[in-house]
Amino acid sequence: MKHFKNFALGSAVALGVALGGVVPQAAQAEDANYVPLLTYRTGPYAGSGIHIANGMADYLAMLNERDGGIGGVKLTIEECETGYDAQKGVECYEATKGKNALVYNPYSTGITLQLIPKASVDKIPVLSMGYGLSAAAVGGTFPWVFNVPDTYWDGASVVIKYIGEQEGGLENLKGKKIGYIFLDAGYGREPIPLLEQLASKYGFELLQYPVPGKEMQNQSSQWLNVRRDRPDYMVMWGWGAMNPTAIKEAVKIRYPMDKFIGVWWSAGEDDAAAGGAQAKGYKALNFSGVGMDFQALQDIKKYVVDAGKSPTDPESMGGTLYNRGVLNSVIIAEGIRAAQEKTGKKVLTGEDMRMGLESLNLDEARLAELGLGGFAHPMKVTCEDHAGSHPVFIQEWDGEKFVKVTDWIEPMKDVVRPLLEEAAKDYAEKNAPWPARTEACPN
Repeated sequence: MKHFKNFALGSAVALGVALGGVVPQAAQAEDANYVPLLTYRTGPYAGSGIHIANGMADYLAMLNERDGGIGGVKLTIEECETGYDAQKGVECYEATKGKNALVYNPYSTGITLQLIPKASVDKIPVLSMGYGLSAAAVGGTFPWVFNVPDTYWDGASVVIKYIGEQEGGLENLKGKKIGYIFLDAGYGREPIPLLEQLASKYGFELLQYPVPGKEMQNQSSQWLNVRRDRPDYMVMWGWGAMNPTAIKEAVKIRYPMDKFIGVWWSAGEDDAAAGGAQAKGYKALNFSGVGMDFQALQDIKKYVVDAGKSPTDPESMGGTLYNRGVLNSVIIAEGIRAAQEKTGKKVLTGEDMRMGLESLNLDEARLAELGLGGFAHPMKVTCEDHAGSHPVFIQEWDGEKFVKVTDWIEPMKDVVRPLLEEAAKDYAEKNAPWPARTEACPN
């Protein structure tokens, strides 16, 4: 294995990473909690992955530098480069799980799908924050997998709900054409069952435009078809180089940008900026704050970035994807805190961490205490619901930056939850014998 970067307890090792070197793995301290980060800083998805990786690592490093870790115990933070490749992701998992790993963040639906069957065997939770297998929200079937704060099906329902509002009501979607351009991989295909269900329910035509991973930067044929089909709205499930390419192509065919809406992974500043001033009006879902007007972000800058203990470009802090990585690590950290409280232990195991994540309760007061008031909607995980179907908002590109243009929008829980339960049951049947839950719910 040659794709490791180690953010260890001491600043010297972290500084080595900041300077771009691959640092030899530091010894795992017996009194530390080990958090591996599966990241991709290279390859066609690096444009998105770098910001996510920086946000995740920087928040955890800040807790080490400012607070001495969590609950008096420092964190060992180790990155493993996956290149967004499922096989490399599994290799990273196998190489690190024996170090008493607390939780895995695959940052790839393809890798997540590979790790889900392993989680219950190895008793290490998988946190796929807002991605992965939507059905994993059903905690009774997937006690070791968490996709808080939302599933892709929640996101798809919000997009359709928002489009319905623009048309004066969901009933007015009948006869409309909604285009869906997506990365032709597990990630992009994941919300299709829900979109098809909603198309049948509300009478709109769903037009699908798959983009092969190897053709992300060559979408001219898809957008020629869009120009031919003239969909009333376009929805995008893209990542990496696909996003800026799609926005440039939409501008090129003069597609109305105020009718173009991306999922929360198609919400990066670099994505929208690729379309220039003509991308103004492009919209995307989001569930984390944008900007630096949060005390926790200022603490990251002070203790980690300005101190030379991170590879992060200070100018990139506060962007949508960087802040998304921060939120991911907030969930990790609060899961650790909750696990410490539940077990009375300081140094945890994956089994303890699952209990902590099932006890997660990030209310407004706690977010404010963390220096993240208003950064995210309050979120809660329960034994039964590992996503929570929390509200999201829509942000719009004003030509220079993203601006929040809606209040928090609730997903269509009444539609989504029964489908999630049906999908979870179907997954278990297709992967029989799927283990029945034996893990007790936290008190």
